[in-house]
Amino acid sequence: MELTADQWIVAGVVASALVLFISEKLSIDLVALMIAATLAVTGVISPSEAVAGFSDAATLTVAFMFVLSAALMKTGALSTVGPRLSERFRRHEALGLIVFMALVGSVSAFINNTPIVAVFIPIAVQMAQSANMHPGKLLIPLSFGTIFGGTVTLIGTSTNIVVSGLSAKLGAGEIGMFDLAPMGAVLLVAGILYMVLVGRHLLPGKKDQKDLKEKFGMGGYLTEIELLPGARFVGKRIMDSSLVRELDMDIIEIIRDGQRFALPPGDMVLEAGDLLKVRCAVEKIRALKDRANISVKPTVQLAGDDLRTRGTLLMELVITASSPLDGKTLGEADLIRTYRAVPLAVRHREDVVHERLQDTVLRSGDVVLAEVKRHFVKNLKELERTPDAPFAILGEQEGVAEFDRNRFVVVAAVILGVVAVSSMTRVPVMVASLVGVIIIALTRCLSMKEFYEAIEWKVIFLMAGAFSLGAAMHNSGLDTRIADKLVSSLGQWGPVAVISGLYMATSLLTELMSNTACAALVTPIAIGMADRMDASPTPFVMAVCFAASACFMTPIGYQTNAMVYTAGQYRYIDFIKVGLPLHLLFWALATWLIPVFYPF
Repeated sequence: MELTADQWIVAGVVASALVLFISEKLSIDLVALMIAATLAVTGVISPSEAVAGFSDAATLTVAFMFVLSAALMKTGALSTVGPRLSERFRRHEALGLIVFMALVGSVSAFINNTPIVAVFIPIAVQMAQSANMHPGKLLIPLSFGTIFGGTVTLIGTSTNIVVSGLSAKLGAGEIGMFDLAPMGAVLLVAGILYMVLVGRHLLPGKKDQKDLKEKFGMGGYLTEIELLPGARFVGKRIMDSSLVRELDMDIIEIIRDGQRFALPPGDMVLEAGDLLKVRCAVEKIRALKDRANISVKPTVQLAGDDLRTRGTLLMELVITASSPLDGKTLGEADLIRTYRAVPLAVRHREDVVHERLQDTVLRSGDVVLAEVKRHFVKNLKELERTPDAPFAILGEQEGVAEFDRNRFVVVAAVILGVVAVSSMTRVPVMVASLVGVIIIALTRCLSMKEFYEAIEWKVIFLMAGAFSLGAAMHNSGLDTRIADKLVSSLGQWGPVAVISGLYMATSLLTELMSNTACAALVTPIAIGMADRMDASPTPFVMAVCFAASACFMTPIGYQTNAMVYTAGQYRYIDFIKVGLPLHLLFWALATWLIPVFYPF
């Protein structure tokens, strides 16, 4: 039977969305809005259905959970665990890894995993250094541990809430707070045991002994030049000097008559005899020095005490998943003016960028090597603890966030109250979390400004657009058509085979695109498969929940994987080596146990 006009439109929108999601040419939230607009303009869904996702209980629940997560992070409670775990890792690496992953997994069951990973990246690096381990031994386990934990409860990840919301809209019922727990707990334990017994041996093993300068290959790019009498740059302000423009350089420090001017302002006038420490390709300086009356000095030593005597230090700044810098060029980010940090290099995935830094587009997980004035480091660390922190400080971090015990008691009580009320009474989780965030605001655990900044609006817009796609799939009947095809292909082997195929297809799709978008695309099809087989929709919906979060083989399918990719100095193949056996293990467990825990 031929597809109807509406089904062709929805199929075209789905195909286009998949291409855009996978290619990352456009932001995923923009793609979601384009989906809603296209479906509304073509008449597949009504205008009210196109924007209904913004007021949906699931969308609001996710927004409120971001606020609760930010409140917990602000207490500094999680930052206190690093020193305690370091000693355990030194004594017994396997046991330390079990405790570490169990901790992040348990917290992730109730708190959004993205801020957890942002907080724990520098902690994990410090623990690795203290235990004389490679950071890569801990960062993939950190990301995977939060993914495991997110499958235990309804609020563990926005993916579960999206599936629950769509399931309720399509008549299959909501997911309860702990409905996922039996299977989720099995996956959490199995995942930790796999990482301890197998996975950790497949991760990068050699401890990185390089300092930050060597790690970023900066030897040929940081140097000193002296302005000789008669140089045409003398007497001009830095901002007006062709020296900066011609050499594409950043002036990090000026030494004049024994005085040091770290990160000099753009209106500082250059004088003869000035010794400039600059970031620039040495070849460009040498090509210019004869006609420019400048003298090239030996490469500057940028490690240890030398930096400290200059009043600056090197820091590694990891761009977070919710960072306002994500998608901007370094020039647009203007780190020097905004954060008093001079960018020296950017580590993007497996590549290190030194030249034309101002044109380098920053992405989540990128690590920026920057030189920062020492007196401004405290400001950066305070900024790091805010809900909308632009980066996590990976290297040269001194100390941990101060633990606010009183605030922690309030926030922990609120989170436990939300969980208890929504699981033990008829109060919806959205209402319980709404009351929770009101208490957070009234007790001033977060200001209203921090309240709004805590919400990852990209996820909210993505969810709203995803709900419109789910409605279009159902309205057009395309979900039923696809479900019929899948059931007719797999149904002859029984419902377990159908669940197994649904899990595998969803988990492969989530490796390539946003897990939230994947869940929204597959949920209507899964419910259609249950209707086609005249079976309970619960096992099908659960399969989508678990599979949409099972992103282990690529660093791009899940935000936390992208965040640890560069910080852990991984290669793409590292995720495949560790993730493929884990993917197959979870598939086998899901095929076996989902029908047991959630009968047809």
